[in-house]
Amino acid sequence: MQFNELGLSEKVLQAVEASGYTTPTPIQAQAIPEALAGRDVLGIAQTGTGKTAAFTLPMLSRLEQGRARARMPRTLILEPTRELAAQVEESFAKYGANHRLNVALLIGGVSFGDQEAKIMRGADVLIATPGRLLDFFERGKLLLTGIEILVIDEADRMLDMGFIPDIEKICKLVPFTRQTLFFSATMPPEITRLTEAFLHNPVRVEVARAASTATTITQGLVASHGHAAKRETLRRLIRGEENLKNAIIFCNRKRDVAILHKSLVKHGFSAGALHGDMDQLARMASLDAFKNGDVALIVCSDVAARGLDIPDVSHVFNFDVPTHSEDYVHRIGRTGRAGKSGVAYTIVTGDDTKYIDQIEKLIARKIDWIGPQLNELPPDETPRETRRGRDGERSRGRRDRDRGYGSGPRGRDRRPAGEIEASMEPFDPAAAPSEETPREEQPRAERPRRERGERRPRGDREQRAPREDNRERVARDDTRERAPRSRRPARYGDEAPALDAQPDARSASSGAARRPRPENDRNRDGRGRGRDNDRRPRRDDHDDGPAVVGFGDHMPSFLTKPVRVAPAERKEAAKVEE
Repeated sequence: MQFNELGLSEKVLQAVEASGYTTPTPIQAQAIPEALAGRDVLGIAQTGTGKTAAFTLPMLSRLEQGRARARMPRTLILEPTRELAAQVEESFAKYGANHRLNVALLIGGVSFGDQEAKIMRGADVLIATPGRLLDFFERGKLLLTGIEILVIDEADRMLDMGFIPDIEKICKLVPFTRQTLFFSATMPPEITRLTEAFLHNPVRVEVARAASTATTITQGLVASHGHAAKRETLRRLIRGEENLKNAIIFCNRKRDVAILHKSLVKHGFSAGALHGDMDQLARMASLDAFKNGDVALIVCSDVAARGLDIPDVSHVFNFDVPTHSEDYVHRIGRTGRAGKSGVAYTIVTGDDTKYIDQIEKLIARKIDWIGPQLNELPPDETPRETRRGRDGERSRGRRDRDRGYGSGPRGRDRRPAGEIEASMEPFDPAAAPSEETPREEQPRAERPRRERGERRPRGDREQRAPREDNRERVARDDTRERAPRSRRPARYGDEAPALDAQPDARSASSGAARRPRPENDRNRDGRGRGRDNDRRPRRDDHDDGPAVVGFGDHMPSFLTKPVRVAPAERKEAAKVEE
């Protein structure tokens, strides 16, 4: 059968011929005539069989008549991932080269404004992920009452990603009279229930048994130890394949994608990465680099396992065994496409045997072992420090403890254990300085350092000159002029003056150089100072100490001038005269 026998329009046939295709795949040959007739189609086929063209070509033929209106798209295609949506857009651009259709793409990672502008112009074809589509609808930017054809692609992947409630909501928003094209590689019970609810007398098109793998793919299991040993096993497999052109490497977790990609690059491999946490532009750039041959290997999560049309992928490596059996079918389906041969290897550890049993039960065949099986492996010779994974992974807390982190209060003491034990000696009161010894008489280097947060008892505080009563200090006749200050100001870090040269060390830093204290500060004797007392200048008899600390050699000259203070009696006399 040829494409010209399926009933497609001349414009579509010209585009197909220009693309180099002449013979349709089995699912295309069965689904296209039914879709052109306007019937609902339930297509079940393994990945890589041409399902995208099976709904793209009949949609283009039917959209030649009519015109789209603003905010009311004519057709809607739902895809589970951004990459699949972008790939479908490329298919419409390729096969719709002879059409003047507006195609809009609604996916995450792209500005709302650009997408809204396309919808406002009128979209003949709207390709969207469920989440972004509902966002536009709830904002009132989109109407679904004009949908003529609804396509739900990769329905089983929708189920795995939790999109089924969104799909049910969208199906209720589109007109009841629409045509529905439903495609899936597997048919779990939940998908079967969905088809019974939203498809009306569909034509079931099944070209292969559900969840079967292509016969052109050579499958094999490779036994290995833990995570570090798996990386070495993968590198050995890659180096040992003579016909390896490019390869897709699948991991179960996004963090493992980053770790494995870094490891491959470190060992000299040309590799890229693709996972869900990457920015959309970075994801598309990494995918384009792999398609163009700029990188030979791409490490990805299951985001790339469904429906991505990457031609001529020679090998697929399952670094992690998929926990869902259906994911295995989609992963290895990236190779052996369009009748070409491919190779798929799966690295298996002791914890993966149950998943292998489920996969073999799903595909109804045994997968051969490449090399020794798990019970035939030699002991793991990987250094203990580099092991990780479920069989040898050490927790972050244990690694930190081994490095000394967390051994002290709040994890701040990062000294080796020997130094910590040596420092934990009992406290000797005799070694402590006596209470009668002034603090200033001890050398700076010999002064004991208090631990953070430790408060010294009141009895251990240094001896201070008794505080003068405020009233006596105010009443004192202070007519004497101050002695001229030294031209060299005291610098930060200078040693304190000797006691014989400074009778009152505490008063040396008082006066104009005293830092302002908050109002809630308390006196040394425990009594709170009032608001007025805080504002009163505080002076002592011995006010001729070093200059202000903090200005360096650039101290303003006005601070060095002597200051006259009127006697208290004159102040009182002035008050009486007033």
